[in-house]
Amino acid sequence: MAKISITGIVLLLCIFAAADAECLRYKDEEQPINIRIKDLMSRMSLPEKIGQMVQLDRSAVSPDIMRDYGIGSVLSGGGSVPKVEATPQEWIQMVNDFQKGSLSSRLGIPMIYGIDAVHGHNNAYKATIFPHNIGLGATRDPDLIKRIGAATAAEVRATGIHYAFAPCIAVCRDPRWGRCYESYSEDPSIVREMTEIISGLQGDAPRKGVPFVGGRNKVAACAKHFVGDGGTTNGINENNTLIDYHTLLSIHMPGYMTAVIKGVSTVMVSYSSWNGRKMHANHDLVTALLKKVLRFRGFVISDWEGIDRITSPPHSNYTNSVLQGISAGIDMVMVPHHYTEFINILMNLVLNKSIPMNRIDDAVRRILRVKFTMGLFEDPLADQSFVDELGSQEHRELAREAVRKSLVLLKNGKNSKTPLLPLPKKTGRILVAGSHADNLGYQCGGWTISWQGLSGNNLTTGTTIWNAISSTVDSSTKLVFCENPDADFAKANDFDYAIVVVGEHPYAETQGDNLNLTLPEPGPEVIDNVCGNVKCVVVIISGRPLVIEPYVSKMDAIVAAWFPGSEGQGVADVLFGDYGFTGKLSRTWFKSVDQLPMNVGDANYDPLFSFGFGLTTEPAK
Repeated sequence: MAKISITGIVLLLCIFAAADAECLRYKDEEQPINIRIKDLMSRMSLPEKIGQMVQLDRSAVSPDIMRDYGIGSVLSGGGSVPKVEATPQEWIQMVNDFQKGSLSSRLGIPMIYGIDAVHGHNNAYKATIFPHNIGLGATRDPDLIKRIGAATAAEVRATGIHYAFAPCIAVCRDPRWGRCYESYSEDPSIVREMTEIISGLQGDAPRKGVPFVGGRNKVAACAKHFVGDGGTTNGINENNTLIDYHTLLSIHMPGYMTAVIKGVSTVMVSYSSWNGRKMHANHDLVTALLKKVLRFRGFVISDWEGIDRITSPPHSNYTNSVLQGISAGIDMVMVPHHYTEFINILMNLVLNKSIPMNRIDDAVRRILRVKFTMGLFEDPLADQSFVDELGSQEHRELAREAVRKSLVLLKNGKNSKTPLLPLPKKTGRILVAGSHADNLGYQCGGWTISWQGLSGNNLTTGTTIWNAISSTVDSSTKLVFCENPDADFAKANDFDYAIVVVGEHPYAETQGDNLNLTLPEPGPEVIDNVCGNVKCVVVIISGRPLVIEPYVSKMDAIVAAWFPGSEGQGVADVLFGDYGFTGKLSRTWFKSVDQLPMNVGDANYDPLFSFGFGLTTEPAK
């Protein structure tokens, strides 16, 4: 007797099905994805299609709204959580409640839940917080970045979430930009190498250029922000990038080309403009270049209220903004609150033929392709299979490795014959000073638990640099911590050496824009008071190079530690010689802000420390 395949049985059932019992081919996982998409779209009404194009913040949604409007996606904005210190189980319960609302809709189309997991699953309490991208760029280690992507995906899945708004593949050309730490490098070739994080987040795509998410321990990734956001005038966030087309392609586009080849599922559009034209309204780049020339097959998503800002002031002419944004090629709109207004406007624009139906179908087809690829139709509900992945010891060890490899040694000793590092673990007295030595929030930076980041040691779990030093030195060594010592204190206590940890306070996006880039107080004062009286190594915690030339001669050793994240032990590992320094600057360290923007290859290149600079040390014997 001939064997009949499952697909054959389904087809036979379709043939013989009663008229009132439709054969839902889109629910048959044996069918090719394109067939499933075509079948589902043939059943969708216009309101159901538009609902798929909407992404709402969790604070504005309910299971009933998911059902009644057929909402395609939900997100947690920075700090938008089920409750303070929510457990993975509480995250899962929230996500599943929304998902059950989606599944109870007429066609039962699952939603996709997104979150800004930009240096680990940074919104979630007790998650592993990895170094920010500027530090990861200093590692020059794509395999490490891929492993970080895989660990981040597992921790995101631990909370039932399917979609990470990462990686940021901006090429920051001016450190005055408040998002510069989200950029791997000023060099597009390094940014391209670091897109290996996409393979970690999603899995290795079996076919180039096809969106791919390889299992329940992986998430959909998002390359952002398309395109040119790192090149705005004076580094002002959401501002205008004034460059010709060739420069746009050669500097800011290579990361996207590689991301598309790796099968990235989504691309997020930038708030910024290119030569005066808002990216959210730029059909030539979003549709003609990204979708047609690069053949991107995933979906394009707006940034938070991104289409609102097409017209000025924001939301002042919302109908025109919706018309321009959707016509440009945006498929999913991060509304994230005024969804009924958006839906009604888009519905009217389609009905009066201002937006053609094939534009809506293109958007929905792309969104459904990602959902089918992820297996959401087969496994829409999250379970507790991965809850132990959140903040696991394995991931913390990986983050500690990343910290070690990201540190850049800028100076080591007053001269080459008297290096200070590595430091001896067994000595008499060590002074540890500075506002950032024992502050986990400062150490992690922005996009940590809250959008702008926090101060203090109770925001999540981790190891401060002070605690790391304490656990590393010999038990006979006397450690003294004084956050802001005066010169007399430093001089009078006969310290063998001092470790000074200073830097920037947390920030994100526009709040981080900074036209002077001076070392924040009391950093300079601490350096003066301590390094003028004690041999010292200064560890700089920052999201970018800062003005330090006035203090260089006072410091015996200088370490750029960026925003290292939750595992401060990685800093102590290298300071005390368990591992050597290997990191190389992923961007130019300028002398004065008057030189900016200044990047490697510029005609008048005269930095304090060149791109690629980084002293090395051998592990202590």
